[in-house]
Amino acid sequence: MNKLSKQKRDQLILVILVTGLGISGIWFGLISFQNSHLQDLSDRTAAVRHNLDKIDQAVKHAEQVETDLAGAGKTLLELEEDMAAAGDLSGWMVTTIRKFKLPYKVEIPQYSSAEPTDRLNFLPRFPYKLATLRIGGTAYFHDFGKFLADFENTFPQFRVLNLELEPAPSSSTTTEKERLSFQMDIVALIKPNT
Repeated sequence: MNKLSKQKRDQLILVILVTGLGISGIWFGLISFQNSHLQDLSDRTAAVRHNLDKIDQAVKHAEQVETDLAGAGKTLLELEEDMAAAGDLSGWMVTTIRKFKLPYKVEIPQYSSAEPTDRLNFLPRFPYKLATLRIGGTAYFHDFGKFLADFENTFPQFRVLNLELEPAPSSSTTTEKERLSFQMDIVALIKPNT
């Protein structure tokens, strides 16, 4: 480069700069744009493949889903059979509770009449009616807890609300001091055509 004249050297430097600018312009203008476009295409292809795999899995498991749906429908029908109040609503609820409490050491002498409600205000098109029954009695804490847990597990259509526990009216013996007095509302779902 020492043997080149100043004008030739300046031209050579100018050619190198213009060539460098041209190459960087081609890189940033065309090649990087194409690379980002190819990356976009790759991402969209991966998303479509993922959705296609999910659809294939759904198609493969369609029979299992249909079987599960039929089983759930059968379970719902069995539960609705338990929700069919035959005759007097209060009598049906009281009889159900009395039969259930037989193996438990729980005394329930107080039963109010069941108050039916046609619809729930917060759920539109709810297909069941509600009935509320207030009961009261006495039991030892452990016996009452076992009764309550088993009752709600046995009858999924019943819910216990407004439970009030307090010591039973005092007695002279120590074991009687451990008794509880309780009152609670039992809300039942009732099939509307019964």
